[in-house]
Amino acid sequence: MNSEKQDTLHFKEIKPNIMYYGTSTFLLSTLNEDGTTNISPMSSSWALGNYIVLGVGLGGKAIENLSSHKECVINLPSPDLWKNVEKISSFSGKKNIPPLKKQLGFTYKKEKYEAAGLTPLPSMTVAPTRIKECPIQIEAEVKHIRIPDYEPSFAIVETQALHFHAEEKIILNDNHIDPSKWSPLIYNFRHYFGLGKEIGKTFRSET
Repeated sequence: MNSEKQDTLHFKEIKPNIMYYGTSTFLLSTLNEDGTTNISPMSSSWALGNYIVLGVGLGGKAIENLSSHKECVINLPSPDLWKNVEKISSFSGKKNIPPLKKQLGFTYKKEKYEAAGLTPLPSMTVAPTRIKECPIQIEAEVKHIRIPDYEPSFAIVETQALHFHAEEKIILNDNHIDPSKWSPLIYNFRHYFGLGKEIGKTFRSET
């Protein structure tokens, strides 16, 4: 047996229900129609320069709010907040919950700050509030919302960061995040993780 065939013996094709292969969990603050803030736990996002792209499911309160009020706060919790995040993971801020979400066990809850044991902070320029306990909070403006024709169950939301807030204890040299003091909450195939020990850094690192 040649080496190429031997290598393939170590792999097997599978069909997982989800593909959250290790992404940062974030709590998205959006504005309700009555001026209060809704909080949505999410884990689909990526950043490019000053822009952050979010994957937001349709049928929920978050996308409804983003469509009517194009501002949000992307709050990044640390690993020790996983229980707070999980407390509201099965809640929806939408009274009329879509049938599929009902089947998955979602129930209506408006006061998510109270339910999660979190504290609101006023934002600098956007209407939705920041979450005090999250070490990083990014105020952002929605630039574009697109529903892909190949998968009409979610929206791709492009946002532009306006203000980046960070706890003083994780700031290095005024404008950098100290990676040795900051660890995001990671969503890894529906399990929560923090970062392990640093193993290296890219040549472009400034710290």
